[in-house]
Amino acid sequence: MKKLINDPDKVVAEALEGMEMAYGGRLKVNHDPAFVARKDAPVSGKVAIVSGGGSGHEPMHGGYVGPGMLDAAIPGAVFTSPTPDQVEAATKAVSSGSGVLHLVKNYTGDVVNFEMAAELAAADGIEVKSVVIDDDVAVKDSLFTAGRRGVGGTVLIEKITGACADRGDDLETIANLATQLNSQVRSMGMALTSCTVPHAGEPTFELGENEMEIGIGIHGEPGRERMPLETADQIAERLITPILEDLPYNSGDDVLLFVNGMGGTPLLELFIIYRRACQILADRGINVRRNLVGNYITALEMAGCSITLLKLDDDTTWLWDAPVDTPGLSWGAWEPPTLPWTSNWGVSTGRRNLPWTSE
Repeated sequence: MKKLINDPDKVVAEALEGMEMAYGGRLKVNHDPAFVARKDAPVSGKVAIVSGGGSGHEPMHGGYVGPGMLDAAIPGAVFTSPTPDQVEAATKAVSSGSGVLHLVKNYTGDVVNFEMAAELAAADGIEVKSVVIDDDVAVKDSLFTAGRRGVGGTVLIEKITGACADRGDDLETIANLATQLNSQVRSMGMALTSCTVPHAGEPTFELGENEMEIGIGIHGEPGRERMPLETADQIAERLITPILEDLPYNSGDDVLLFVNGMGGTPLLELFIIYRRACQILADRGINVRRNLVGNYITALEMAGCSITLLKLDDDTTWLWDAPVDTPGLSWGAWEPPTLPWTSNWGVSTGRRNLPWTSE
């Protein structure tokens, strides 16, 4: 095992110390229990968005803390759910009295521990709603889940609900939006190599020089099929075809196309996958309205990729385009919200409009 670490037992703690040194002007890092929060949290009058999960998927989740996205992120040990006391502490730290939304990937430990934390927070008078994300079409059940896994769609839902919260929408409205987004997003991934968990010291699984795993999970869980290595175009077709058929996506749909690297795949290769995915969508009359390409939800150093499709409408496109200022995702000019706003996602009061425009 070759890794830039000191002690396998201290990788998360030392990484958090490094994040604090790098982004201390923008983030607050709490070390016991461990969580990362916006520097300005809690933000008065704003619903707080909280997510988290095992470490090893960087920049998710800690890299997405900041204006326009998450108010707090909770890191567990590598590929291990954060504990209820971590989630409870983070929830309390960012709660402004307007409610907290938990975005939870569908892994058994995450779901159970976030549920326990929500109950503890509720006992202290904090209103918490939870939305479980389960966008992976590869397998119904895995070593880590009952039902589909939460994967690439998590990044997109965190971004869009984060913008909705900063716009001033209320908790019910934002939770409804998150549920709607989860129903309209699908993902599937593959691996060329395994990854090595620091504590284990050896690869999670073995792949031959000319083999690949289709439908892999972000923790190295087995996928749909192990098979001989194919070309990038063939791999793109193997990933996107089940996605298109699952929802399904239809001619005339507007989508966000997200091609994600698993940690060990260069952008050069991801753009080749993106190229073929665009061609397949164009052939079916599906319009790529927005995109994201890069390493955003990883599995340590695993070589491979995933494809995610999210159906878009005018409001979700507007929210995607909204400024975001986090270490892992950043665009647009951030300014404080000022004006009343209305949207299609529900009825609320006191909404605030952010000073940007979108098509």
